Amino acid sequence: MDSTSSASTCLLSSPLEDQRLNQDSFIDSSFLQNQTNVPKEFLWPKVDLVNAHQELLDPLVDLEGFFKGDELAIQQAARVIRAACLSHGCFQVINHGVDSHLIKAAYEHLNRFFQLPVSQKVRARKMTTSGLNTLSYSGAHADRFSSNLPWKETLTFVFEENPKEAGIEDLCNACLGDDFKQMGMIYQKYFEGMKGLALVVMEILAISLGVDRLHYKKFFQDGRSIMRCNYYPRCPEPGLTFGTGPHCDSTSLTILHQDEVGGLEIFANNKWQIVRPRHDALVINIGETFTALSNGNYKSCLHRAVVNRQRARRSLAFFLCPREDKVVRPPEDLVHSEVTRAYPDFTWSDFHLFTQKYYRADAHTLHNFTKWLLFSKPFDNN
Repeated sequence: MDSTSSASTCLLSSPLEDQRLNQDSFIDSSFLQNQTNVPKEFLWPKVDLVNAHQELLDPLVDLEGFFKGDELAIQQAARVIRAACLSHGCFQVINHGVDSHLIKAAYEHLNRFFQLPVSQKVRARKMTTSGLNTLSYSGAHADRFSSNLPWKETLTFVFEENPKEAGIEDLCNACLGDDFKQMGMIYQKYFEGMKGLALVVMEILAISLGVDRLHYKKFFQDGRSIMRCNYYPRCPEPGLTFGTGPHCDSTSLTILHQDEVGGLEIFANNKWQIVRPRHDALVINIGETFTALSNGNYKSCLHRAVVNRQRARRSLAFFLCPREDKVVRPPEDLVHSEVTRAYPDFTWSDFHLFTQKYYRADAHTLHNFTKWLLFSKPFDNN
Protein backbone atom coordinates (compact mmCIF):
# COMPACT_ATOMS: atom_id res chain seq x y z
CA MET A 1 0.00 0.00 0.00
CA ASP A 2 1.17 3.52 -0.83
CA SER A 3 1.38 5.45 2.44
CA THR A 4 1.05 8.81 0.70
CA SER A 5 -1.98 10.90 1.51
CA SER A 6 -3.47 12.29 -1.67
CA ALA A 7 -4.76 15.33 0.18
CA SER A 8 -1.44 17.15 -0.12
CA THR A 9 1.36 15.81 -2.28
CA CYS A 10 2.93 18.88 -3.86
CA LEU A 11 4.01 22.40 -3.05
CA LEU A 12 1.21 24.93 -3.24
CA SER A 13 1.44 27.63 -5.85
CA SER A 14 -0.16 30.06 -3.42
CA PRO A 15 -0.07 30.41 0.36
CA LEU A 16 -2.40 28.22 2.38
CA GLU A 17 -4.45 31.21 3.45
CA ASP A 18 -5.86 31.33 -0.09
CA GLN A 19 -7.22 27.79 0.32
CA ARG A 20 -9.36 28.47 3.40
CA LEU A 21 -13.08 28.94 3.84
CA ASN A 22 -14.61 32.33 4.45
CA GLN A 23 -13.17 33.92 7.59
CA ASP A 24 -16.69 34.20 9.04
CA SER A 25 -17.27 30.42 8.81
CA PHE A 26 -17.25 28.81 12.24
CA ILE A 27 -17.53 25.04 12.53
CA ASP A 28 -17.67 23.52 15.99
CA SER A 29 -18.85 20.28 17.60
CA SER A 30 -22.49 21.45 17.80
CA PHE A 31 -22.48 21.82 14.01
CA LEU A 32 -20.65 18.57 13.31
CA GLN A 33 -22.62 16.25 15.57
CA ASN A 34 -25.93 17.51 14.18
CA GLN A 35 -25.07 16.48 10.62
CA THR A 36 -26.87 13.44 9.18
CA ASN A 37 -24.27 13.12 6.41
CA VAL A 38 -20.65 14.17 6.13
CA PRO A 39 -20.49 17.56 4.33
CA LYS A 40 -18.42 17.53 1.14
CA GLU A 41 -15.69 19.69 2.69
CA PHE A 42 -14.97 16.82 5.12
CA LEU A 43 -14.85 14.01 2.57
CA TRP A 44 -11.41 12.44 2.11
CA PRO A 45 -10.08 10.62 -0.98
CA LYS A 46 -10.88 6.91 -1.13
CA VAL A 47 -7.18 6.07 -1.44
CA ASP A 48 -6.70 7.35 2.12
CA LEU A 49 -9.77 5.64 3.59
CA VAL A 50 -8.20 2.23 4.16
CA ASN A 51 -9.30 0.55 7.38
CA ALA A 52 -6.87 -0.67 10.01
CA HIS A 53 -7.61 -4.18 11.28
CA GLN A 54 -4.47 -5.03 13.25
CA GLU A 55 -3.33 -3.72 16.62
CA LEU A 56 0.21 -2.45 17.11
CA LEU A 57 1.78 -4.89 19.58
CA ASP A 58 5.17 -3.30 20.23
CA PRO A 59 6.52 -3.66 23.80
CA LEU A 60 5.87 -0.82 26.23
CA VAL A 61 8.76 1.32 27.43
CA ASP A 62 8.92 1.33 31.24
CA LEU A 63 10.56 4.52 32.52
CA GLU A 64 10.63 3.53 36.19
CA GLY A 65 14.25 2.41 35.88
CA PHE A 66 15.28 5.76 34.41
CA PHE A 67 13.90 7.69 37.37
CA LYS A 68 15.62 5.28 39.77
CA GLY A 69 18.96 5.62 37.96
CA ASP A 70 19.04 1.93 36.96
CA GLU A 71 21.49 1.86 34.06
CA LEU A 72 20.54 -1.64 32.92
CA ALA A 73 16.87 -0.60 32.73
CA ILE A 74 17.82 2.59 30.89
CA GLN A 75 19.78 0.62 28.29
CA GLN A 76 16.84 -1.75 27.87
CA ALA A 77 14.48 1.20 27.34
CA ALA A 78 16.92 2.65 24.80
CA ARG A 79 16.96 -0.64 22.86
CA VAL A 80 13.16 -0.83 22.70
CA ILE A 81 12.92 2.81 21.63
CA ARG A 82 15.63 2.36 18.99
CA ALA A 83 13.80 -0.60 17.43
CA ALA A 84 10.55 1.36 17.26
CA CYS A 85 12.20 4.48 15.83
CA LEU A 86 14.07 2.55 13.14
CA SER A 87 10.80 0.89 12.12
CA HIS A 88 7.93 3.39 12.39
CA GLY A 89 8.71 6.14 14.92
CA CYS A 90 6.14 5.40 17.63
CA PHE A 91 6.26 3.85 21.12
CA GLN A 92 4.31 3.98 24.38
CA VAL A 93 5.74 4.77 27.81
CA ILE A 94 4.47 3.75 31.25
CA ASN A 95 5.63 4.84 34.72
CA HIS A 96 6.32 8.15 33.03
CA GLY A 97 6.01 10.35 36.12
CA VAL A 98 3.08 12.51 34.96
CA ASP A 99 0.38 12.51 37.66
CA SER A 100 -2.79 10.66 36.57
CA HIS A 101 -4.89 13.16 38.54
CA LEU A 102 -3.37 15.98 36.47
CA ILE A 103 -4.28 14.18 33.24
CA LYS A 104 -7.83 13.66 34.53
CA ALA A 105 -8.13 17.35 35.43
CA ALA A 106 -6.86 18.33 31.98
CA TYR A 107 -9.65 16.30 30.38
CA GLU A 108 -12.25 17.86 32.68
CA HIS A 109 -11.25 21.33 31.53
CA LEU A 110 -11.12 20.15 27.92
CA ASN A 111 -14.73 18.99 28.25
CA ARG A 112 -15.78 22.27 29.78
CA PHE A 113 -14.21 24.37 27.05
CA PHE A 114 -15.59 22.43 24.09
CA GLN A 115 -19.09 22.45 25.60
CA LEU A 116 -19.13 26.26 25.45
CA PRO A 117 -21.28 28.00 22.81
CA VAL A 118 -19.31 28.74 19.65
CA SER A 119 -19.67 32.48 20.37
CA GLN A 120 -17.49 32.00 23.46
CA LYS A 121 -15.02 29.56 21.92
CA VAL A 122 -14.17 31.89 19.05
CA ARG A 123 -12.95 34.47 21.57
CA ALA A 124 -9.88 32.25 21.67
CA ARG A 125 -9.52 32.07 17.91
CA LYS A 126 -6.14 33.75 17.99
CA MET A 127 -5.22 35.29 21.31
CA THR A 128 -1.90 36.62 22.44
CA THR A 129 -0.85 38.87 25.27
CA SER A 130 2.44 40.76 25.20
CA GLY A 131 5.17 38.50 23.87
CA LEU A 132 4.95 35.44 21.64
CA ASN A 133 2.94 32.95 23.71
CA THR A 134 -0.46 32.33 22.14
CA LEU A 135 -3.80 30.64 22.68
CA SER A 136 -5.91 29.73 19.65
CA TYR A 137 -9.15 27.89 18.93
CA SER A 138 -9.92 26.24 15.61
CA GLY A 139 -13.04 24.52 14.34
CA ALA A 140 -12.05 21.88 11.77
CA HIS A 141 -9.19 24.13 10.56
CA ALA A 142 -11.82 25.82 8.37
CA ASP A 143 -9.90 29.06 8.82
CA ARG A 144 -7.00 27.50 6.85
CA PHE A 145 -8.45 24.94 4.46
CA SER A 146 -11.59 24.35 2.38
CA SER A 147 -11.34 20.61 1.62
CA ASN A 148 -10.28 17.40 3.37
CA LEU A 149 -11.26 19.07 6.62
CA PRO A 150 -10.63 17.16 9.86
CA TRP A 151 -13.67 16.19 11.93
CA LYS A 152 -12.53 17.96 15.09
CA GLU A 153 -11.99 21.18 16.95
CA THR A 154 -8.86 22.19 18.81
CA LEU A 155 -7.56 24.52 21.49
CA THR A 156 -3.84 25.18 21.12
CA PHE A 157 -1.28 26.82 23.40
CA VAL A 158 2.12 27.88 22.08
CA PHE A 159 4.24 28.46 25.11
CA GLU A 160 7.76 29.20 26.26
CA GLU A 161 8.78 29.10 29.91
CA ASN A 162 10.04 32.66 30.15
CA PRO A 163 9.35 35.11 32.99
CA LYS A 164 9.01 37.88 30.39
CA GLU A 165 6.21 36.01 28.59
CA ALA A 166 2.58 35.59 29.63
CA GLY A 167 1.87 32.18 31.17
CA ILE A 168 -0.95 29.84 30.16
CA GLU A 169 -2.95 31.03 33.16
CA ASP A 170 -2.60 34.62 31.94
CA LEU A 171 -3.66 33.66 28.41
CA CYS A 172 -6.78 31.85 29.62
CA ASN A 173 -7.71 34.68 31.93
CA ALA A 174 -7.22 37.38 29.29
CA CYS A 175 -9.11 35.45 26.64
CA LEU A 176 -11.87 33.59 28.46
CA GLY A 177 -12.22 35.45 31.75
CA ASP A 178 -11.73 34.74 35.44
CA ASP A 179 -13.89 31.61 35.31
CA PHE A 180 -11.13 29.88 33.34
CA LYS A 181 -8.26 30.75 35.65
CA GLN A 182 -8.26 27.21 37.07
CA MET A 183 -8.06 25.79 33.54
CA GLY A 184 -4.98 27.89 32.92
CA MET A 185 -3.37 26.66 36.12
CA ILE A 186 -4.02 23.01 35.22
CA TYR A 187 -2.71 23.37 31.69
CA GLN A 188 0.35 25.22 32.93
CA LYS A 189 1.14 22.24 35.19
CA TYR A 190 0.35 19.79 32.39
CA PHE A 191 2.67 21.63 30.03
CA GLU A 192 5.48 21.60 32.59
CA GLY A 193 5.00 17.87 33.24
CA MET A 194 5.10 17.06 29.54
CA LYS A 195 8.13 19.25 28.91
CA GLY A 196 9.99 17.43 31.69
CA LEU A 197 9.01 14.04 30.26
CA ALA A 198 9.99 15.10 26.74
CA LEU A 199 13.48 15.99 27.95
CA VAL A 200 13.74 12.57 29.64
CA VAL A 201 12.82 10.91 26.34
CA MET A 202 15.38 13.07 24.55
CA GLU A 203 18.06 11.77 26.90
CA ILE A 204 17.12 8.15 26.15
CA LEU A 205 16.95 8.90 22.42
CA ALA A 206 20.52 10.20 22.59
CA ILE A 207 21.62 6.99 24.34
CA SER A 208 19.85 4.90 21.70
CA LEU A 209 21.69 6.75 18.93
CA GLY A 210 25.07 6.52 20.64
CA VAL A 211 25.60 10.27 20.98
CA ASP A 212 26.34 12.45 24.00
CA ARG A 213 23.59 11.61 26.48
CA LEU A 214 22.69 15.25 27.13
CA HIS A 215 23.03 16.53 23.56
CA TYR A 216 19.33 16.63 22.64
CA LYS A 217 18.18 17.55 26.14
CA LYS A 218 20.33 20.69 26.04
CA PHE A 219 19.18 21.46 22.50
CA PHE A 220 15.51 21.55 23.50
CA GLN A 221 15.84 23.00 27.01
CA ASP A 222 14.92 26.55 25.96
CA GLY A 223 12.41 25.73 23.21
CA ARG A 224 8.93 27.11 22.72
CA SER A 225 6.59 24.13 22.58
CA ILE A 226 2.93 23.46 21.81
CA MET A 227 0.07 21.90 23.76
CA ARG A 228 -3.19 21.00 22.04
CA CYS A 229 -6.58 19.83 23.29
CA ASN A 230 -8.44 17.82 20.61
CA TYR A 231 -12.16 17.12 20.53
CA TYR A 232 -13.58 14.76 17.89
CA PRO A 233 -17.41 14.83 17.84
CA ARG A 234 -19.56 11.84 16.91
CA CYS A 235 -19.63 11.32 13.15
CA PRO A 236 -22.59 9.90 11.16
CA GLU A 237 -20.33 8.35 8.50
CA PRO A 238 -16.91 7.69 10.06
CA GLY A 239 -15.73 5.73 7.04
CA LEU A 240 -15.74 8.86 4.86
CA THR A 241 -13.60 11.26 6.86
CA PHE A 242 -10.85 11.56 9.47
CA GLY A 243 -10.47 13.29 12.78
CA THR A 244 -6.92 13.97 11.64
CA GLY A 245 -5.72 12.91 8.20
CA PRO A 246 -2.53 10.92 7.49
CA HIS A 247 0.57 12.99 8.25
CA CYS A 248 3.89 13.18 10.07
CA ASP A 249 4.26 15.92 12.69
CA SER A 250 6.71 18.61 11.64
CA THR A 251 7.72 19.12 15.28
CA SER A 252 10.39 17.06 17.05
CA LEU A 253 8.50 14.88 19.49
CA THR A 254 4.80 14.38 20.22
CA ILE A 255 3.46 13.09 23.53
CA LEU A 256 -0.16 12.03 23.29
CA HIS A 257 -2.73 10.84 25.79
CA GLN A 258 -5.90 9.49 24.19
CA ASP A 259 -9.10 8.75 26.05
CA GLU A 260 -10.76 5.33 26.25
CA VAL A 261 -12.58 5.78 22.92
CA GLY A 262 -9.32 5.51 20.99
CA GLY A 263 -8.82 6.32 17.32
CA LEU A 264 -5.07 6.75 16.86
CA GLU A 265 -3.60 4.66 14.04
CA ILE A 266 -0.02 4.53 12.77
CA PHE A 267 1.53 3.23 9.56
CA ALA A 268 3.88 0.39 10.47
CA ASN A 269 5.12 -2.63 8.54
CA ASN A 270 3.44 -1.30 5.40
CA LYS A 271 -0.07 -1.18 6.87
CA TRP A 272 -2.22 0.91 9.17
CA GLN A 273 -2.29 -0.39 12.74
CA ILE A 274 -4.43 0.55 15.73
CA VAL A 275 -2.84 2.02 18.86
CA ARG A 276 -5.14 0.86 21.63
CA PRO A 277 -5.65 3.43 24.41
CA ARG A 278 -4.13 2.72 27.81
CA HIS A 279 -5.04 5.04 30.66
CA ASP A 280 -1.58 4.57 32.21
CA ALA A 281 0.42 5.07 29.02
CA LEU A 282 1.51 7.99 26.88
CA VAL A 283 2.12 7.62 23.15
CA ILE A 284 5.38 9.09 21.83
CA ASN A 285 5.73 9.95 18.15
CA ILE A 286 8.95 10.99 16.45
CA GLY A 287 8.46 14.15 14.39
CA GLU A 288 10.15 15.37 11.21
CA THR A 289 12.49 17.77 12.98
CA PHE A 290 13.95 14.97 15.06
CA THR A 291 14.30 12.83 11.94
CA ALA A 292 16.62 15.56 10.65
CA LEU A 293 18.41 15.76 14.02
CA SER A 294 19.07 12.01 13.82
CA ASN A 295 20.42 12.45 10.27
CA GLY A 296 17.55 10.40 8.93
CA ASN A 297 18.25 7.38 11.14
CA TYR A 298 14.93 7.57 12.97
CA LYS A 299 11.62 7.63 11.12
CA SER A 300 8.98 10.24 11.77
CA CYS A 301 5.69 8.57 12.62
CA LEU A 302 3.04 8.57 9.91
CA HIS A 303 -0.26 8.58 11.78
CA ARG A 304 -3.93 9.52 11.61
CA ALA A 305 -7.01 9.69 13.86
CA VAL A 306 -10.31 8.05 12.97
CA VAL A 307 -13.69 9.11 14.32
CA ASN A 308 -16.54 7.23 15.96
CA ARG A 309 -20.25 6.97 15.19
CA GLN A 310 -21.40 6.47 18.78
CA ARG A 311 -19.00 8.47 20.93
CA ALA A 312 -16.98 11.66 20.86
CA ARG A 313 -13.23 11.21 21.28
CA ARG A 314 -10.74 13.41 23.17
CA SER A 315 -6.97 13.60 23.30
CA LEU A 316 -4.23 15.76 24.78
CA ALA A 317 -1.12 16.40 22.69
CA PHE A 318 2.20 18.02 23.55
CA PHE A 319 4.67 18.92 20.80
CA LEU A 320 8.31 19.55 21.65
CA CYS A 321 9.99 22.19 19.47
CA PRO A 322 13.42 23.81 19.51
CA ARG A 323 13.87 27.54 19.89
CA GLU A 324 12.93 29.20 16.61
CA ASP A 325 16.42 30.42 15.73
CA LYS A 326 18.33 27.23 16.60
CA VAL A 327 19.98 25.46 13.70
CA VAL A 328 18.64 21.94 13.22
CA ARG A 329 21.76 19.88 12.57
CA PRO A 330 22.62 16.31 13.64
CA PRO A 331 25.43 15.85 16.20
CA GLU A 332 28.89 15.19 14.80
CA ASP A 333 28.78 11.57 16.02
CA LEU A 334 26.13 10.87 13.39
CA VAL A 335 27.99 12.57 10.55
CA HIS A 336 31.43 11.45 9.45
CA SER A 337 33.39 10.74 6.28
CA GLU A 338 31.43 7.58 5.45
CA VAL A 339 28.01 9.14 6.16
CA THR A 340 26.51 11.98 4.16
CA ARG A 341 24.09 14.54 5.51
CA ALA A 342 20.48 13.48 4.97
CA TYR A 343 19.12 17.04 5.20
CA PRO A 344 20.56 20.56 5.02
CA ASP A 345 20.73 22.86 8.03
CA PHE A 346 17.51 24.71 8.81
CA THR A 347 15.79 26.54 11.64
CA TRP A 348 12.50 25.57 13.26
CA SER A 349 11.11 28.99 12.32
CA ASP A 350 11.63 28.22 8.62
CA PHE A 351 10.08 24.74 8.91
CA HIS A 352 7.13 26.09 10.87
CA LEU A 353 6.62 28.86 8.31
CA PHE A 354 6.60 26.26 5.54
CA THR A 355 3.85 24.16 7.17
CA GLN A 356 1.74 27.17 8.14
CA LYS A 357 1.86 29.07 4.84
CA TYR A 358 3.05 26.86 1.99
CA TYR A 359 2.35 23.19 2.66
CA ARG A 360 -0.25 21.04 4.37
CA ALA A 361 1.50 18.36 6.43
CA ASP A 362 1.44 14.86 4.97
CA ALA A 363 3.80 11.88 4.67
CA HIS A 364 6.42 13.86 2.72
CA THR A 365 6.60 17.20 4.52
CA LEU A 366 10.31 17.11 5.38
CA HIS A 367 11.32 16.02 1.88
CA ASN A 368 9.30 18.80 0.25
CA PHE A 369 10.45 21.34 2.82
CA THR A 370 14.04 20.54 1.90
CA LYS A 371 13.30 21.22 -1.77
CA TRP A 372 11.49 24.45 -0.88
CA LEU A 373 14.35 25.55 1.39
CA LEU A 374 16.95 25.01 -1.34
CA PHE A 375 15.03 26.26 -4.37
CA SER A 376 11.84 28.14 -3.54
CA LYS A 377 12.07 29.92 -0.20
CA PRO A 378 11.23 33.65 -0.61
CA PHE A 379 14.10 35.99 0.13
CA ASP A 380 13.77 38.24 3.17
CA ASN A 381 14.38 41.76 1.89
CA ASN A 382 14.20 43.38 5.32
